[in-house]
Amino acid sequence: MTKPQIWVAAFLVLFLLLFVLGRITKEEGTKKAAPEQNTVPQSNLSSENLSAPELIGKLGCISCHGSDLKGTRMGPPLHKVKENWGRDNLINYLRNPSAYMDTERFKEFQKEYPGLIMPSFNQINVKELGKIADYLLELE
Repeated sequence: MTKPQIWVAAFLVLFLLLFVLGRITKEEGTKKAAPEQNTVPQSNLSSENLSAPELIGKLGCISCHGSDLKGTRMGPPLHKVKENWGRDNLINYLRNPSAYMDTERFKEFQKEYPGLIMPSFNQINVKELGKIADYLLELE
């Protein structure tokens, strides 16, 4: 082999090593990456199999609103939502909470719960959101 051929071969081996190392590191990085706080697991939730409380638990609502949905320091209580919401409006809110953030009510929530980020559930089936809305509207 001539010197130029040795250099080309060395360069190709180095390139392949770096490529493989990059792939390995990228795969490990994606496995260890923590999910964002405001993302919602987008699994195939079946309304036939899960009750509204199970859906609420699966979507992670209890992590901010509490296991009894009576609120925590991270999120307001979900009891008595019928005082402020109708079924259709509540479903629309669940699909796109950021559209409601400019209202006076939510400005007060932002003062009481700083850093509050309500995730959107726009990729969840409307039937499941309806089931959740019906359940929340029944809570006293």
